[in-house]
Amino acid sequence: MSNLENKNIDGEGINASHKNENALANLKYLIVGIFFGIVFVKAEIISWFRIQEMFHLQSFHMYGVIGSAVVVGVISVFLIKKFNVKTLDGEKIEIQPKTFNKGQIYGGLLFGFGWAITGACPGPLFAQIGTGATVIVVTLLSAIAGTWFYGLIKDKLPH
Repeated sequence: MSNLENKNIDGEGINASHKNENALANLKYLIVGIFFGIVFVKAEIISWFRIQEMFHLQSFHMYGVIGSAVVVGVISVFLIKKFNVKTLDGEKIEIQPKTFNKGQIYGGLLFGFGWAITGACPGPLFAQIGTGATVIVVTLLSAIAGTWFYGLIKDKLPH
């Protein structure tokens, strides 16, 4: 079986954690999520106006944030591979090779159009809702419906 096909019996993939956590232990994810929400609000990356500035090429702000995230991600992956970093629970982190297919171009364009139209991408949806932009609930429900629909038809798509 190749690395790309190496899945656990439960289908969660090679990097699925084998540690069972209780509900209280999951509180750490809520705290980190709240922290990231505050950072998103303070950095103005949930602002519809900032997003429109980006798509109209009127401001470097969002490109700077996205570019910084890419640089941090590249450095992090490099360090994880170089020093064989493990999770806090001592589990091995494996980064699988990715293959390109033309569906990624179509998906990226669809994602970008949706982002430009709604002023929201999946990352900060909850932060936007938390700031009182309740109309974003429509975007959240649409994202859930789109994900469900993709799961329904993915076997019929040319991958």
